[in-house]
Amino acid sequence: MVLSRFWLVIFISAIVFVVFSLFSGDSYTIDHVLNGKKDDPILVSEKFAEELPAFIKDSIKKAPEQTMIINRDTLNADTTYVFKNKTVKIYSGVQKSDGLLPTCKSTLLELVLPLMAYLAFFCGLMELLIISGASGKLAKALSPVFVKVFPSIPKDHPSISYMTLNFAANFLGLDSAATPFGLKAMESLQEINPDKDKASDAQIMFLCLHASGLTLIATSIIGYRAAANASNPADVMLPCIITSFIGTIAAFLIVGIKQKINFKSASLVIVLMTLIAAIVGLLMYVNHLDLIGKNYFTSNLSALILIGIIAFTLIFSFIHEKKFTEASTTVFESFVVGANNGVKTGVTIFPYVLGMLVAISLFRNSGLFEIISNWIAFIFSNMGVSKEITDALPVALLRPFSSAGSRGFLIDSMNTFGPDSLTARLSSIFQCSAESTFYVIAVYFGSVNIKNTRYALGTMLIVDLICVITAIFVATWFF
Repeated sequence: MVLSRFWLVIFISAIVFVVFSLFSGDSYTIDHVLNGKKDDPILVSEKFAEELPAFIKDSIKKAPEQTMIINRDTLNADTTYVFKNKTVKIYSGVQKSDGLLPTCKSTLLELVLPLMAYLAFFCGLMELLIISGASGKLAKALSPVFVKVFPSIPKDHPSISYMTLNFAANFLGLDSAATPFGLKAMESLQEINPDKDKASDAQIMFLCLHASGLTLIATSIIGYRAAANASNPADVMLPCIITSFIGTIAAFLIVGIKQKINFKSASLVIVLMTLIAAIVGLLMYVNHLDLIGKNYFTSNLSALILIGIIAFTLIFSFIHEKKFTEASTTVFESFVVGANNGVKTGVTIFPYVLGMLVAISLFRNSGLFEIISNWIAFIFSNMGVSKEITDALPVALLRPFSSAGSRGFLIDSMNTFGPDSLTARLSSIFQCSAESTFYVIAVYFGSVNIKNTRYALGTMLIVDLICVITAIFVATWFF
């Protein structure tokens, strides 16, 4: 219900603002909102040639039918004048994201189809883990801990192994594997959900822990920084871990208090202390490596573990091939069945993802998002917050809405301020310390047709805010 209302507010406010801007004269055309593509120039004015200043007329006579960039001494450096049929079209700035219609196309071609491929492959592996009995063994081993965090889940339930694989994939920065495992976990949790239209306590806890984004190896962030020629691409790794870890603890406490979980459980304390010790130990090891060693380690650890999971699944399935025979199937046929289910899941979630992303596209391109972010930056600056921090806030503001959009701001901050600036480093921490909240809500709850998300959205947004505040303190402390 909350998500539906929020979706409507985004759509309606953006449409009202677009129409108002057009008729108030603030915008010359609104075509870019519907049909524009990312990085296209935005048309802001059109004039007859005789109305232009003399120096522009002279330029047009010398180079008719051509595009001319006017230098900074005359007008804006980013303003382009195009002469055609005795009129001049004036473009200024570039579009930050695709318009509504290109977003519909790119959602299918660039997001959903690749996601369906990932789902097909990893759901095929999950089917092998189920039939071979590996998932059952994993669930049995982890039940003592999971029944404390998820008291409504029966002991040894299959969802435990799915959630474990999802958390592990997130922890290692394996986004392509985390989503299929997570969707399988939601499907399994939906089987024991007494109210199929309403999110269960277990589903809310799982999704909030997933969305908090606890990451050990921020592979993509390190890659972006390396591409921008940062002096030490991996120097944001520890701040990312600290920020995402605090976000995960905050999500667990907020949801745990709501669900009245027993925090004094010995098994929970032991697991938490073990996790902290493992993170500290790994950080100490990475810290003593030189620059090349750090890059080598962070580039290969996640990939090696993913290959290890695939190899283990296939070898374990081969060793227990008898179980496949008893189920009147083969290892490959079971993989195909699981892959087919993954494709069906991708088809199911497509409308939910499409609806959310087109709303976000309209909201961004309307100009309303930019006004809100500018006002927030203005408020922060008047509170004494440094400009280096306020310049990074667009990444934090856009991250809950769109990972691709916030990534664009991240890359722009590195290009504008330098990859080793506080702004670029803080933007990197913002990017890796949380998930895209609205995308996650749409995909995960949409996959099991849950209409009432209860307090999940509110909790996830609070955790996002906690991660932003933590990231600012951590980045200021480190850099």
